[in-house]
Amino acid sequence: MNRRMIARLIAYTLIIEVIAMLPALGISLAHQESDSVRGFLLSIGIILACCALLLLFRPRSKTFYAGEGFVTTALSWIIISLFGALPLWLSGAVANPVDCFFEIVSGFTTTGASVLSDVESLPRGILYWRSFTNWLGGMGVLVFLLAITSTQKKGEGSSLHLLRAESPGPIVGKLMPKLKQTAVILYAIYLVMSLLELIFLLAGGMPLFDSFCTVFATAGTGGVCIKNDSMMSYSPYLQTVVGIFMALFGVNFSIFYLLLTRQFARALFDEEVRAYLAVMAVSVLLITLNILPLYHTFGEALQHSFFQVASIITTTGYVTADYGLWPGFSQTILLLLMAIGACAGSTGGGYKISRLLISFKSVKKEISRMLHPRAVKAVHMNGKTLDNTVTKGVSVYTTVYCAIILLSFLLISLDNQGILTNITAVLSCTNNVGPGMDAVGPSGNYNVFSNFGKIILALDMLLGRLEFFPMLILMMPSTWKRKSLH
Repeated sequence: MNRRMIARLIAYTLIIEVIAMLPALGISLAHQESDSVRGFLLSIGIILACCALLLLFRPRSKTFYAGEGFVTTALSWIIISLFGALPLWLSGAVANPVDCFFEIVSGFTTTGASVLSDVESLPRGILYWRSFTNWLGGMGVLVFLLAITSTQKKGEGSSLHLLRAESPGPIVGKLMPKLKQTAVILYAIYLVMSLLELIFLLAGGMPLFDSFCTVFATAGTGGVCIKNDSMMSYSPYLQTVVGIFMALFGVNFSIFYLLLTRQFARALFDEEVRAYLAVMAVSVLLITLNILPLYHTFGEALQHSFFQVASIITTTGYVTADYGLWPGFSQTILLLLMAIGACAGSTGGGYKISRLLISFKSVKKEISRMLHPRAVKAVHMNGKTLDNTVTKGVSVYTTVYCAIILLSFLLISLDNQGILTNITAVLSCTNNVGPGMDAVGPSGNYNVFSNFGKIILALDMLLGRLEFFPMLILMMPSTWKRKSLH
């Protein structure tokens, strides 16, 4: 295992984290938040000291293998979460260290779950930092690192291991021949869409600070709130803008690249995008009809239905209404959307539409094989035959997904909360959604759980954001044997 190279990459990610803290420090200084300034300065000093230690170990080789890519990714996310929680704790904004860790893991993993009942009481610098972790974690810290560092041709394979370990979805490849170009394109699309949303929000009268924080949380599909009522107090126009952009950020970013390069046919006939839009449309219609008696007009019911469907399927977690008061049918649809999630290659979490399609196609193939044993059948996506390793990977992922959810559900049940609270908390955290139902619904928060329960749910967030395998590989004893990753 190339431990020295892993240490160097972790140091680079920590340097990115320090740079990301500087605007929050500036906001704290501008608003004369002395406790926050102290918290950020101490945190930056501690992180830089650790970076200096890690950089002392010069790698003999810059090449590393797939397993090392998984280990680097998992360690990086754990470490930036631990250090990212320091400003909350050292400033005194959040007293419990476990709560600090939970909040920042929720931010970086774009979950948006919170243990805080009064976020509006937090200093502005801390509010900004919580929101910006959503934006940075949405596309991925290591993808950002690949975008801003030069990549040698011989290092392309090594860098691709990082991209695959951090990017969501069953199929990860390069948009361009060089990996750095792919990373730059991804972040360019991400930045442009973020700026467009910012313009629309400012045009609707949203304050500048609120606009930036809302864009960070929408783009990362994280939904970290700066208001106690999430998006409820904003105008219908602002809610609609956020709803539309949530839906857009739930689309595979390669589709936007195809549109930019005028490959309209490939973009418009992509099976995953068509399924994603169909699921959204049907869900919005069914929920609108179901909740219509609760609202004055069809338009009002449609607006709330669209916003909540877009928020839940993209795993953003913003709310404009307490859906815990909606009929059971609507809540059930939202619960299913919570598990399904958005498209692969988007900033959204969940099981992913592409995996659902591949699973259905695999079932259809097996049924056909039973009826016609001699027939040769294959699974196709977008007119292309999928390799058996992809379909096998989806099956393995599904098994791990179910196992993690069941184990986590069992463990947090030790806190003696209700079954609906427990299962939706696990589903929400594993799928990086944010709010669940019952005690962890839109009107509640995750402070109902003990420190043990919060740690389990924080691990679920990390497992879900990295799609399990980097974290599981990190925890395997065989991973740390000298030649196990080669």
